[in-house]
Amino acid sequence: MDAKTQIIVLLFSYIYGFIFYYLSKLNNKLINNYKSLNKSIITIMFIYNIVLIYLISLYKLNKGMFHIYFAIMLILGFISAIKFTKVMLNNVKLNKFLAKFKK
Repeated sequence: MDAKTQIIVLLFSYIYGFIFYYLSKLNNKLINNYKSLNKSIITIMFIYNIVLIYLISLYKLNKGMFHIYFAIMLILGFISAIKFTKVMLNNVKLNKFLAKFKK
């Protein structure tokens, strides 16, 4: 695998970590009112579909080669999305707080 393909797949894995985080938050919000068994089944199907889409995308990008650093970038993307969301939420709360004093 050449360097250009590796960089593309690393970036894709990082961005897919962001996508996975936000889709998992959406899934969690959507299944709140279901019973426990239904929650488990929906979550298993969700994870299955996310992994399947990732593997199909890897197959299209680099003929299905998987390296451990792709998984590391996926996890780093997920963790970065968590940090990014916390920072943005804190920033929104701070802006609302500061807006009260500007009035």
